[in-house]
Amino acid sequence: MADPIRIAMWSGPRNLSTALMRSFSSRADCWVVDEPFYAAYLDKTGLDHPMRQDVLKGERDGNVVAQTLGRSAQNQAPVFYQKHMLQHMIDGMPRGWMKDVQNVFLIRDPARVLASYQAKREDVSLDDLGIRQQIEMFEDTDAPIIVDAADILANPPEMLSRLCKAIEIPFDPAMLSWPEGPHPADGVWGKHWYGQIWKSRGFSSPDESPRPEVTRPEIMGPAMEIYEAMHAVRLK
Repeated sequence: MADPIRIAMWSGPRNLSTALMRSFSSRADCWVVDEPFYAAYLDKTGLDHPMRQDVLKGERDGNVVAQTLGRSAQNQAPVFYQKHMLQHMIDGMPRGWMKDVQNVFLIRDPARVLASYQAKREDVSLDDLGIRQQIEMFEDTDAPIIVDAADILANPPEMLSRLCKAIEIPFDPAMLSWPEGPHPADGVWGKHWYGQIWKSRGFSSPDESPRPEVTRPEIMGPAMEIYEAMHAVRLK
């Protein structure tokens, strides 16, 4: 079997990441994995996340997880799509495998991210949103690609075509829709976090609601600075 094209899609929470995972899972040539470092992250940090005990039934050794993602992985399809959360990559998590994948960073206006996250979990910090890790890993990655969630929602066929071209895979129109309900690749935490995506059949319409007014300057100040810097060099 030919070596698969490995795509590591990096984002923070509440950032269109699950919809984009659904999009790639609709390709006939694609195998998908959902947040493979989550159990290792909870094990190392001791954080009390929703469904913690269920999540911890996954692989807790980050080095074992890394072996399933990089060049040594034995994958099942020509395209291997990995949905990753930036906040999971704490100190001590292996990163050497990242040189063997195409790293893509999915960004979104931090005001919308924060408002959506707080609706699910009130206690939130800058690191919970993965924004600080985003710029750190972007600057430490060779030839990364940046895509903005708002651009995808504004024109899914065009932006997905551009993203596929940048990754050097053909665009597949099947990426524009998917069946309702859970997907076999969903993590066990899907029951808590994926309610909206389980009801969907494709990308939602662009969010034209007023930009949320969030009162967390200690988060929004640095978050906007990082977002604006990455947004300026995104795939257009």
